[in-house]
Amino acid sequence: MPRKYFRRHLPTAASISEHRWLGRFAPFLQHPNLWHLNRHSVAGGVALGLFAGLVPGPLQMLTALLLSIPLHVNLPVALLTTLYTNPLTIVPLYLLAYEYGRLLIGGQSGVVEVTTFEMDWLHLWDSTIALFHWCLSLGKPLGVGLVALGLSLAAIGYFGVLLAWRIQVSLAWRSRCRERSKRGAKR
Repeated sequence: MPRKYFRRHLPTAASISEHRWLGRFAPFLQHPNLWHLNRHSVAGGVALGLFAGLVPGPLQMLTALLLSIPLHVNLPVALLTTLYTNPLTIVPLYLLAYEYGRLLIGGQSGVVEVTTFEMDWLHLWDSTIALFHWCLSLGKPLGVGLVALGLSLAAIGYFGVLLAWRIQVSLAWRSRCRERSKRGAKR
Protein backbone atom coordinates (compact mmCIF):
# COMPACT_ATOMS: atom_id res chain seq x y z
CA MET A 1 0.00 0.00 0.00
CA PRO A 2 1.52 3.38 -0.94
CA ARG A 3 0.34 4.93 2.32
CA LYS A 4 2.81 2.80 4.29
CA TYR A 5 5.63 3.84 1.96
CA PHE A 6 4.84 7.54 2.30
CA ARG A 7 4.33 7.27 6.05
CA ARG A 8 7.93 6.05 6.38
CA HIS A 9 9.30 9.09 4.54
CA LEU A 10 7.08 11.86 5.86
CA PRO A 11 8.48 13.99 8.66
CA THR A 12 6.94 13.86 12.10
CA ALA A 13 5.97 16.84 14.23
CA ALA A 14 8.94 16.08 16.49
CA SER A 15 11.41 16.06 13.60
CA ILE A 16 10.04 19.41 12.38
CA SER A 17 10.42 21.04 15.79
CA GLU A 18 14.00 19.72 16.06
CA HIS A 19 14.97 20.94 12.60
CA ARG A 20 17.42 23.84 12.61
CA TRP A 21 15.52 26.12 10.19
CA LEU A 22 11.97 24.90 10.66
CA GLY A 23 12.07 24.84 14.45
CA ARG A 24 10.86 28.42 14.80
CA PHE A 25 7.77 27.59 12.72
CA ALA A 26 7.00 24.44 14.73
CA PRO A 27 3.94 25.88 16.52
CA PHE A 28 2.27 26.41 13.14
CA LEU A 29 3.23 22.97 11.85
CA GLN A 30 2.02 20.86 14.78
CA HIS A 31 -1.50 20.01 13.60
CA PRO A 32 -1.68 16.26 12.91
CA ASN A 33 -3.56 16.60 9.60
CA LEU A 34 -0.59 18.47 8.12
CA TRP A 35 1.43 15.25 8.19
CA HIS A 36 -0.97 12.31 8.57
CA LEU A 37 -2.27 10.40 5.58
CA ASN A 38 -6.01 10.13 6.05
CA ARG A 39 -8.64 10.50 3.38
CA HIS A 40 -9.77 14.00 4.25
CA SER A 41 -6.32 15.54 4.72
CA VAL A 42 -4.99 13.93 1.52
CA ALA A 43 -8.09 14.90 -0.49
CA GLY A 44 -7.81 18.44 0.87
CA GLY A 45 -4.10 18.52 0.03
CA VAL A 46 -4.77 17.44 -3.54
CA ALA A 47 -7.56 20.01 -3.90
CA LEU A 48 -5.41 22.78 -2.45
CA GLY A 49 -2.44 21.81 -4.62
CA LEU A 50 -4.59 21.83 -7.76
CA PHE A 51 -5.95 25.25 -6.86
CA ALA A 52 -2.56 26.71 -5.86
CA GLY A 53 -0.92 25.32 -9.00
CA LEU A 54 -2.71 27.98 -11.06
CA VAL A 55 -1.30 30.88 -9.06
CA PRO A 56 0.81 33.02 -11.41
CA GLY A 57 4.55 32.99 -11.22
CA PRO A 58 6.76 30.95 -8.94
CA LEU A 59 4.39 31.34 -5.98
CA GLN A 60 2.46 28.07 -6.28
CA MET A 61 4.25 26.19 -3.49
CA LEU A 62 4.26 29.21 -1.21
CA THR A 63 0.51 29.58 -1.71
CA ALA A 64 -0.02 25.87 -1.02
CA LEU A 65 2.10 26.13 2.13
CA LEU A 66 0.36 29.22 3.47
CA LEU A 67 -3.13 27.87 2.77
CA SER A 68 -2.56 24.32 4.00
CA ILE A 69 -1.63 25.44 7.51
CA PRO A 70 -4.94 27.16 8.42
CA LEU A 71 -7.00 24.67 6.39
CA HIS A 72 -5.28 21.68 8.09
CA VAL A 73 -4.72 19.64 4.94
CA ASN A 74 -1.75 17.40 4.19
CA LEU A 75 1.17 19.73 3.53
CA PRO A 76 3.49 17.44 1.50
CA VAL A 77 0.60 16.33 -0.72
CA ALA A 78 -0.43 19.94 -1.33
CA LEU A 79 3.15 20.91 -2.23
CA LEU A 80 3.67 17.94 -4.55
CA THR A 81 0.34 18.44 -6.30
CA THR A 82 1.32 21.95 -7.39
CA LEU A 83 3.93 20.37 -9.66
CA TYR A 84 1.31 19.62 -12.31
CA THR A 85 2.02 23.12 -13.57
CA ASN A 86 5.39 23.44 -15.21
CA PRO A 87 6.82 25.35 -18.18
CA LEU A 88 5.19 22.87 -20.58
CA THR A 89 1.70 22.94 -19.06
CA ILE A 90 1.28 26.48 -17.74
CA VAL A 91 0.52 28.18 -21.07
CA PRO A 92 -2.15 25.63 -22.16
CA LEU A 93 -3.70 25.81 -18.68
CA TYR A 94 -3.79 29.61 -18.78
CA LEU A 95 -5.32 29.57 -22.26
CA LEU A 96 -7.94 27.11 -21.00
CA ALA A 97 -8.57 29.39 -18.01
CA TYR A 98 -8.91 32.37 -20.35
CA GLU A 99 -11.49 30.57 -22.49
CA TYR A 100 -13.30 29.35 -19.37
CA GLY A 101 -13.41 32.89 -17.98
CA ARG A 102 -14.55 34.29 -21.30
CA LEU A 103 -17.34 31.71 -21.35
CA LEU A 104 -18.39 32.60 -17.81
CA ILE A 105 -18.44 36.39 -18.20
CA GLY A 106 -19.68 36.38 -21.77
CA GLY A 107 -16.66 38.02 -23.33
CA GLN A 108 -16.18 38.85 -26.98
CA SER A 109 -15.65 36.03 -29.41
CA GLY A 110 -12.70 35.69 -31.71
CA VAL A 111 -9.00 36.02 -31.19
CA VAL A 112 -7.80 38.68 -28.81
CA GLU A 113 -4.41 40.20 -29.51
CA VAL A 114 -2.21 39.96 -26.47
CA THR A 115 1.37 40.77 -25.71
CA THR A 116 3.85 37.95 -26.05
CA PHE A 117 6.69 36.93 -23.85
CA GLU A 118 9.71 34.69 -24.20
CA MET A 119 10.99 32.53 -21.39
CA ASP A 120 14.60 33.33 -20.62
CA TRP A 121 15.85 30.76 -18.11
CA LEU A 122 18.99 32.75 -17.39
CA HIS A 123 16.87 35.73 -16.30
CA LEU A 124 14.03 34.00 -14.48
CA TRP A 125 12.88 37.14 -12.67
CA ASP A 126 12.49 39.06 -15.94
CA SER A 127 10.60 36.13 -17.45
CA THR A 128 8.29 36.07 -14.43
CA ILE A 129 7.61 39.79 -14.85
CA ALA A 130 6.92 39.21 -18.57
CA LEU A 131 4.52 36.39 -17.67
CA PHE A 132 2.76 38.72 -15.22
CA HIS A 133 2.36 41.40 -17.91
CA TRP A 134 1.09 38.76 -20.33
CA CYS A 135 -1.52 37.75 -17.76
CA LEU A 136 -2.53 41.38 -17.27
CA SER A 137 -2.98 41.81 -21.01
CA LEU A 138 -5.56 39.02 -20.95
CA GLY A 139 -7.51 40.92 -18.31
CA LYS A 140 -10.74 40.01 -16.62
CA PRO A 141 -11.48 36.74 -18.50
CA LEU A 142 -8.17 35.28 -17.34
CA GLY A 143 -8.68 36.35 -13.73
CA VAL A 144 -12.18 34.91 -13.55
CA GLY A 145 -11.11 31.84 -15.50
CA LEU A 146 -8.13 31.11 -13.24
CA VAL A 147 -10.30 31.21 -10.12
CA ALA A 148 -13.07 29.19 -11.77
CA LEU A 149 -10.67 26.61 -13.25
CA GLY A 150 -8.80 26.36 -9.94
CA LEU A 151 -12.03 25.76 -8.02
CA SER A 152 -13.22 23.26 -10.63
CA LEU A 153 -9.94 21.33 -10.55
CA ALA A 154 -9.95 21.43 -6.74
CA ALA A 155 -13.48 20.00 -6.57
CA ILE A 156 -12.67 17.27 -9.11
CA GLY A 157 -9.44 16.43 -7.26
CA TYR A 158 -11.08 16.37 -3.84
CA PHE A 159 -13.95 14.11 -4.82
CA GLY A 160 -11.72 12.01 -7.07
CA VAL A 161 -9.37 11.25 -4.17
CA LEU A 162 -12.30 10.45 -1.88
CA LEU A 163 -13.73 8.09 -4.50
CA ALA A 164 -10.34 6.43 -5.18
CA TRP A 165 -9.75 6.06 -1.43
CA ARG A 166 -13.19 4.47 -1.02
CA ILE A 167 -12.58 2.05 -3.90
CA GLN A 168 -9.17 1.08 -2.52
CA VAL A 169 -10.59 0.42 0.95
CA SER A 170 -13.47 -1.59 -0.52
CA LEU A 171 -11.09 -3.72 -2.58
CA ALA A 172 -8.89 -4.33 0.45
CA TRP A 173 -11.90 -5.43 2.50
CA ARG A 174 -13.04 -7.79 -0.24
CA SER A 175 -9.55 -9.24 -0.52
CA ARG A 176 -9.40 -9.84 3.24
CA CYS A 177 -12.85 -11.47 3.18
CA ARG A 178 -11.75 -13.81 0.38
CA GLU A 179 -8.60 -14.74 2.31
CA ARG A 180 -10.63 -15.43 5.47
CA SER A 181 -13.11 -17.58 3.57
CA LYS A 182 -10.25 -19.55 1.97
CA ARG A 183 -8.68 -20.13 5.39
CA GLY A 184 -12.06 -21.19 6.78
CA ALA A 185 -12.66 -23.61 3.89
CA LYS A 186 -9.27 -25.29 4.39
CA ARG A 187 -10.04 -26.26 8.00
